[in-house]
Amino acid sequence: MAKFIKGNQLNAELERIFDEAEQQLIIVSPYIKLHARILDVLKSKKQNDKLRIVIIFGKNEDNIANSFRKNDFEFLKDFPNIEIRYESRLHAKYYANESSALLSSMNLYDYSQNNNIEFGILTKVTLFGELTGNFFSDTLDEEAFKYFEQVAINSECLYKRTPEYDESLMGLKRKYTESHTEDQLSELLNSSVQTQSPYKSIGTKKKKHGYCIRTGVEIPFNSEKPFCDKAYKSWLRYKDKSYQEKYCHYSGEESNGETSFSRPILRKNWHQAKSKIR
Repeated sequence: MAKFIKGNQLNAELERIFDEAEQQLIIVSPYIKLHARILDVLKSKKQNDKLRIVIIFGKNEDNIANSFRKNDFEFLKDFPNIEIRYESRLHAKYYANESSALLSSMNLYDYSQNNNIEFGILTKVTLFGELTGNFFSDTLDEEAFKYFEQVAINSECLYKRTPEYDESLMGLKRKYTESHTEDQLSELLNSSVQTQSPYKSIGTKKKKHGYCIRTGVEIPFNSEKPFCDKAYKSWLRYKDKSYQEKYCHYSGEESNGETSFSRPILRKNWHQAKSKIR
């Protein structure tokens, strides 16, 4: 049965999904910045070669370090059975282990967990599903799993570690030895210049930078030019001044469609930003 959750319960259920994962952990989030509690949970699983972790992140194709912190990659890359994949169009958030899943508005980002108003739809394997051997508890589970499985297939694999084993007793017994590593992500993160996070606090005064309302990358603050060059060229195709965009030009936080070319700044930030409006 699906369950609507929010607030502290949302954070608790997200942590539980990580904690109870023993065979499978799927993480789909445009932004990755691990909360201290999530880090603590994952530390205990670093030696579990049977736990397959799949991470899909996105956004910021010009500088992916704005979507995936190098420190978090350094922590995650040592897991023996892990894939990290990239999809530039990603906006969805989904977290699942072998027994439950969470469809959510919340990024796997400590700022989101601590500050934002977020929600989630939690599903779990039912007793009926366990008795029949069917992983999926209902149609929602099945459709969500298949959808994100396809998202993973269509995304670009930037890092992968595949466990290797020594076999004995005619293949009946296996012992983990090491993992084969394929790595493109290290070079990409090392070559990316870490710029301002789109979740930076909005309290800074007299700042001269803003954020592209379509990509979230840092640009000069100018409410009449709230796009980076690439996003502006895309916008020029239709020149729709009311088209819903993704970020606040002043703070860089997600706007959930409440910003546009004609209104590039979230209403709650208008008072702080108006002294800089050109």
